[in-house]
Amino acid sequence: MTSNRGAAGTGIRGSASSQLNSPRGVFVDVNLDLYVADCYNHRVQLFQSGESNGITVAGSGSLNPTIILRCPSGIILDGNKYLFIVDYGNDRIISSGSSGFRCLFGCYGSGSQSNELNYPSSLSFDRFGNMFVTDSFNHRIQKFQYLEESCSKFKMIE
Repeated sequence: MTSNRGAAGTGIRGSASSQLNSPRGVFVDVNLDLYVADCYNHRVQLFQSGESNGITVAGSGSLNPTIILRCPSGIILDGNKYLFIVDYGNDRIISSGSSGFRCLFGCYGSGSQSNELNYPSSLSFDRFGNMFVTDSFNHRIQKFQYLEESCSKFKMIE
């Protein structure tokens, strides 16, 4: 498969709805909508299938600015349409929910304890719902176990 067509962005750094500034992570949903972690614009952009202008769904310039991002680097949308965002510059993982965004891990600053992150860069889930995070400057992969019966839904694996 080959292509020379850009899926998002103009190829020129900028902050307009059609532009990106150092995109770091992407996620494509079942509708072929593209979510982009737009690092230096400190936002997550949604490019709906076939559209060249993005909608800011999190961070700087969003219609519902409930969270401040600092260089988002990874993003996943789950089956319930909740966003999970790696907030690289704030050393945390955040998620969306029915009442806005909330911090899941790394909520109290960077560090090397099991509940802390130091420049996380990407995340992934296994089929059981456990979250794996690349904890770059701690030189490790963190696993956060999904808890079916918990309000917080995850716990750290030490």
